[in-house]
Amino acid sequence: MPKLTLMIQGTTSDAGKTTLVAGLCRSLHRRGYAVTPFKPQNMALNSAVTIDGGEIGRAQALQAIACGIDAHTDMNPILLKPNSNTGAQLIVHGHAVRNMDAREFHRFKPEAMRYVLESYRRLASQYDVVVVEGAGSPAEINLREGDIANMGFAEVVDCPVVLVADIDRGGVFAHLYGTLKLLEPSEQNRIVGFVINKFRGDVTLLQPGIDWLEQKTGRKVLGVLPMLADFQLDAEDSLSRTRDSVEQSRGFREAAAVASLKLKVIVPAIPRMSNHTDFDPLIGNPQIDFQFVREGDEIPFADLVILPGSKSVISDLQFLHKNGWHKAIERHLRYGGKVLGICGGFQMLGEEICDPLGIESAVARLPDENAGASSEFEQGLGYFAMSTTLMKDKRLTNLRGRWNLPGNPEVFGYEIHSGISSGIALNKSAIQIDGPSTVEFDGAVSEDNQIIGTYLHGLFDGKESCAAILEWAGCTGTTTLNYPLYRERMLDKLADAVEKYIDFGTVLATLEPGVLTV
Repeated sequence: MPKLTLMIQGTTSDAGKTTLVAGLCRSLHRRGYAVTPFKPQNMALNSAVTIDGGEIGRAQALQAIACGIDAHTDMNPILLKPNSNTGAQLIVHGHAVRNMDAREFHRFKPEAMRYVLESYRRLASQYDVVVVEGAGSPAEINLREGDIANMGFAEVVDCPVVLVADIDRGGVFAHLYGTLKLLEPSEQNRIVGFVINKFRGDVTLLQPGIDWLEQKTGRKVLGVLPMLADFQLDAEDSLSRTRDSVEQSRGFREAAAVASLKLKVIVPAIPRMSNHTDFDPLIGNPQIDFQFVREGDEIPFADLVILPGSKSVISDLQFLHKNGWHKAIERHLRYGGKVLGICGGFQMLGEEICDPLGIESAVARLPDENAGASSEFEQGLGYFAMSTTLMKDKRLTNLRGRWNLPGNPEVFGYEIHSGISSGIALNKSAIQIDGPSTVEFDGAVSEDNQIIGTYLHGLFDGKESCAAILEWAGCTGTTTLNYPLYRERMLDKLADAVEKYIDFGTVLATLEPGVLTV
């Protein structure tokens, strides 16, 4: 085992693993350590493009920023992107391999562990500290065999583990005590301490519970992290944290004058929505009334409707029709509203989407001798004269360019998509890409200027780009964030809390040899 490796595991999903790893990474980075994040296996629809041209979970890209380094595919060697309730696209070392259902992946785990260890060893040879994030809970008995995400990995590389639980969900002592007791003896010995996350109120009232837990388990509660006010970071996958952020932003608006509200933005929450972190700069802006519209709800009056990215664009387009949202978008445009399509949302705005290889569909359809069709096909919304064909290889790249909008404002972001779009609508592009030699173009703008489509994720992160889109949507003078700078401030705020509320000396001591004798 490398001398400096620590793993953070959680009692549940959303217990705070991602946040704690990011905080530890930033704190160690500030102390002069060369530190890297690592997550053996991730299941997420939010992903990022790495410096070596692959994709990893968005959380590990955030943690890399906390470490002051570029994101690399070794930081998340196995990524699963769900495309149904029972199946997912398998990403290995940054690149899509094939679709797998849960049983297939279970059989694949021994091979997956080899990929995981390859990446881990490369990172461990380059950095002083590897901070590892687990997935879900180590006490998921049905997933223990062949585990590569939690204790299975920790046992192989022989590293200590800190267990974190979210007290805001309730039952924190049962979560911590029960998780520990469900582990094998050797695994229990790896738990060097607990962290309680998202505490509200007077911590002294929690002390009797802490004393009980420490006495019963022989492990120290290393710290109690408070619920941080005005805090927002990129979510790993679930919309739950995003909903919290929307509510928090709504609270800011209620405290402000109603006249300060500038724009109402609606995003239909399609089932396989990907990279909803695109909207974090809007959610955190108190001048924007942001809302996700859920299944069965109607799209209300708005200034801007954004069709988000999708991991399963055909099924999500069918879902959009099922909810009648296509008619609401038609009405929205008729009354002068604006529509923005991002990645899969852009593809939906075209005339048709085909999936001849079954890239995102459950099963590709066999050729129809009568119709001559050789693919699963879905009619699009028809606002752009273009069609999209889903291909085996993804386009994975970070880009900079300029909007074809007044003033040609700068935009930067990243592309993650398997679709190739073609048609005359692309002749009026949305963005001109900065290329080393040839000029490239992205997206489309409708003739009436009411609709924009683009493959670029992260387009609201830049202050100049965000302001341009909001102005195009009819809002002038809106305050916009420099989101990369805002993210840096949030990471520092998180690291400050980690250093203040966690026994950092004990955490550092766990990184020394011989710490596994609890």
